[in-house]
Amino acid sequence: MDGGAAPQPVDHDRQALLAQICPSEALPAAILDESSNMGSDDTLQSARLIMDCEQQSIPKLTKEAKKLLRKQNKARHTLLRHEGIDSVPYATQNLVVANGGLGNGVCRQQLLSILAKCGVVEVLLMPPNKPYSFVRYGTIEEAKRAYTTLSGEEIMPNDSEQRISLYLNFVEKVHWEDFGPPPMPPGLRVIDDFVTVEDEESMLQSIDWATDKENESAQKSLKHRKVKHYGFEFRYDNNNVDKNKPLPGGFPEICELMLEKVVAQGLIEFKPDQLTVNQYEPGQGIPPHIDTHSAFEDGLISLSLGAQIVMDFKHPDGRTVAVLLPRRSLLVMTGESRYLWSHGITPRKFDVVQASEGLSVGAITVDAGDITLNKRGTRTSFTFRKVRTIPCNCAYPSVCDSQNSHQKPNSPSVPGSNTDASKLEQEYVHHVYEEIAGHFSSTRHTPWPKIVDFLKGLPKGSLVADIGCGNGKYLGLVKELYMVGCDRSKNLVDICGEKNFEAFVGDALSVPLRSFSFDAVISIAVIHHFSTEERRLASISELVRLLKPGGKALIYVWAMEQEYMKQKSKYLKENRNNRGTQDVHDSVTSMLPGERGLDENSQEAACTYRATSDEKHKDCHSSPCVNPKLPVHTNRTAFDSQDVLVPWHLKSGNKTKDRPGGSPTPLPGSDGQQAGSPVFHRYYHVFCEGELEALCQKLGNIRIQQSYHDQGNWCVILEKL
Repeated sequence: MDGGAAPQPVDHDRQALLAQICPSEALPAAILDESSNMGSDDTLQSARLIMDCEQQSIPKLTKEAKKLLRKQNKARHTLLRHEGIDSVPYATQNLVVANGGLGNGVCRQQLLSILAKCGVVEVLLMPPNKPYSFVRYGTIEEAKRAYTTLSGEEIMPNDSEQRISLYLNFVEKVHWEDFGPPPMPPGLRVIDDFVTVEDEESMLQSIDWATDKENESAQKSLKHRKVKHYGFEFRYDNNNVDKNKPLPGGFPEICELMLEKVVAQGLIEFKPDQLTVNQYEPGQGIPPHIDTHSAFEDGLISLSLGAQIVMDFKHPDGRTVAVLLPRRSLLVMTGESRYLWSHGITPRKFDVVQASEGLSVGAITVDAGDITLNKRGTRTSFTFRKVRTIPCNCAYPSVCDSQNSHQKPNSPSVPGSNTDASKLEQEYVHHVYEEIAGHFSSTRHTPWPKIVDFLKGLPKGSLVADIGCGNGKYLGLVKELYMVGCDRSKNLVDICGEKNFEAFVGDALSVPLRSFSFDAVISIAVIHHFSTEERRLASISELVRLLKPGGKALIYVWAMEQEYMKQKSKYLKENRNNRGTQDVHDSVTSMLPGERGLDENSQEAACTYRATSDEKHKDCHSSPCVNPKLPVHTNRTAFDSQDVLVPWHLKSGNKTKDRPGGSPTPLPGSDGQQAGSPVFHRYYHVFCEGELEALCQKLGNIRIQQSYHDQGNWCVILEKL
């Protein structure tokens, strides 16, 4: 059962409670209609529903039943708001099971064994990476039994110490397309059982992971895996090999025998002379990358030993293919799959794989009726390459370092002057938000609880400025406050106007408002868009200028540390392929650590943040470098650099307001190769721990009241003295 916990025994007391609130027997349809279309205040709606029950002479609900009802309604409302799943107030054969999904770490075998206690399960659909599933029973009576028996039941997902509760609701129909497996990238082959069990054991034993004192450069313990090189060392500082410094010794003898078999079968053109052995523990991975063109010839092969793995391939146009590499299989990459598609392994402990026997190799389908979770084991990969001696002249110049070495790179550099910084922000911040304003606004609707707490804690009648207000998400939140918003994007300010909010276009470095005028200001996910420390400090100084003495400012910026105090941020948890265990009502659609949604290839780069005098930051950066190129960050992964470009994939159908037909024109900050669905790159400086406080303390007229980490953001509340 893939490590799943045994089903919990039926709680008969809970059955009695559920019987009181079963939609087909206990509650009037009018009440259920109200509960199934709840507003943002779920607690208030549930309280009204309970009062209606009492007024209509329905037996008074117990405290436990009321609590379960509230959670049931909240799950129903969240599924409707965020996933478009509409429950019905009457019994059907179909149920949606909130928190019973692959995204919660619940595997098919575990959930099926629980659901089967209540009747014959005809269909079980588990959408990839979603925190819910759909079940169809043979009869309505069986579905009703599951509703009353299993709602509120606690289960222990795979490899988790935290129990979660299932919440079931009836649905009329389940719409899910039956997709076949996507086509494999051209030139990619996976050959099952390429070596025997005995050969596997011999190859694993041939690798001595003890420190090689004679040749320490050949063996490294990277942050996410152990690695050892043979033939030539692959250098991660420049993603290349030193062709004039071969390593002493050769390949292990067992590897030479395997390579003879590869060459004899004509799988690759050149016999490899470089070997990299990687060992991955469960939860480890490698960022998406293309093996450097100038370093290696065409034809890369990789042997998977010890355990199977899912490797993700991505085309520059956004197409992705998840490929299962079984234990003892050989991966062969030639042509387009070697030169153009990136490949990587998402760091997680479970992979989504086919549930059907016989589908054990190749591209993985997204058929919700035939996927489950597979727990990873320790995998050792043997990757063989042929070192290139002449420049690459492949058919893919856009991603070829040999052919681009004398061309002006498209990626901008970390700015070296205030003028460069202003140009960078104009192209990779201001222009981008004008283009994506409509799509961006559609994903920004759920207020962050701690920001709400800050606003609600202000005295009634306080005058508050939201500098960088975006679509005005916080402007109308607390009616007792007088709030005004300011944003650099005219299109976002226009959206605020459509909501009847007070907002105007302005620059956070020079806000056209009076000094000493405001009781409070907020700056949510704005300051990290300024590309030099001087400009970031100036923006904080501008916030303080607006405050009255004693006034407070709340500042949120993206954090370098997306995993803090052993807790992953929601940003990392919502990785499409690695969502952590969480209640369904926590699966909001905000895609980013702060407010302002990520993708493309990233290298294992060092942090480009330049050192400050603060000793706290020593571990957060490498040696300073001169105007390094900005790396493009990979969506929902830990940050490798502080100064990065973050992609925004403009959803088709989102139109810009200032252009007939809404067709976006490619900008310097965008990839316009795909008409109608460009990728825009936005500049970010992600903050290390202590960096925001150190920056604020450079101002002499403030006192930091509180600093904290909130879901992937560093946050400060300061008071003007």
